[in-house]
Amino acid sequence: MTVRAHAVQHASGPTQIHEYEPPPLGPLEVDVTVTHTGICQTDVGIIDDHHGAARFPLVAGHEAVGVVRAVGSAVDPRHLSVGRRVGVGAIAGSCFRCEWCLTGAQHLCPERDDTVLRGMGGTFASQVRASDWRHVPPVPDVLSSQEAAPLLCAGTTVFNAIVGHDVHPTHAVAVVGIGGLGHIALQVLAAWGCHVTAISTSDDKAEAAHRFGAHAFLNSRDLSRTRDRFDFILDTVGADLPWDDYFAALRPRGKLCVVGVPTSAFTIDPISILPAEKSLVSAVVGPPSITRRLLDFAALHDIRPEVEVFASTRLDEAIDLVRKGRARYRAVVNFTTTDT
Repeated sequence: MTVRAHAVQHASGPTQIHEYEPPPLGPLEVDVTVTHTGICQTDVGIIDDHHGAARFPLVAGHEAVGVVRAVGSAVDPRHLSVGRRVGVGAIAGSCFRCEWCLTGAQHLCPERDDTVLRGMGGTFASQVRASDWRHVPPVPDVLSSQEAAPLLCAGTTVFNAIVGHDVHPTHAVAVVGIGGLGHIALQVLAAWGCHVTAISTSDDKAEAAHRFGAHAFLNSRDLSRTRDRFDFILDTVGADLPWDDYFAALRPRGKLCVVGVPTSAFTIDPISILPAEKSLVSAVVGPPSITRRLLDFAALHDIRPEVEVFASTRLDEAIDLVRKGRARYRAVVNFTTTDT
């Protein structure tokens, strides 16, 4: 089957249609017909080649929902079969033999298949191939495809932070930023049972924060007067912050978890961390088990990313919206229509 992909020929360039014939399907591989795909800041970063890792021409995208078109000979039919609605996220495969894979941390595998770094293998296309079926989760029926797509990167990132850093329902937590990741984090943490505070630079975000599940709202300019309040702070913004103020807002043994990428090196007074055993930690997209748990958790608790949907003919417009930070709150492309 000919793949119709939206490829970028040079850094920051527009997408152009590029058609190609995929190679024969490997034993563990899965081909998925893409119906919807989210757009993430990571996609913009690779298109604009922020870190020099792009290989042009490239097809970005790593939050796809679609239907299984074909499976390899070694794929277990009890778990995945043609016609099943599934997701293909940020990691499309791993070795399943290294120490990380064998302990369930496939997202840390040194041989992992990062969907957006493949060059021509991203999800801005009519079809995407996963290199291992175990990284292809079924999507629960109650989640629409356009709502499920952002869960495959943004959602699994915040869920991995919560599970991986042992956040308890009894914890007081804060989410910094009410954007693409933050609005999902607020919903997940509220359903998790935590008391949730949203932190933003703008009081205009308070209404949205409460709508997404926050119990309280804090303008970041008031953070310097906040002390010993939170067990866990999840930073979802891609910016430099007054790190010492955030550590001061943590209780003893509290954790500041960064999932947004700051623009500069961390500068932290050791006294902000050492006397009360506080920690600076991070999280990235989770392993397949975390993604599956998140999808089930979202289905159970009615967690739904708020999305703007674009037809494939408006892909460049959607990419630019994300580039400028204007998406409310995630941009999703619908490949089944040309006139949305």
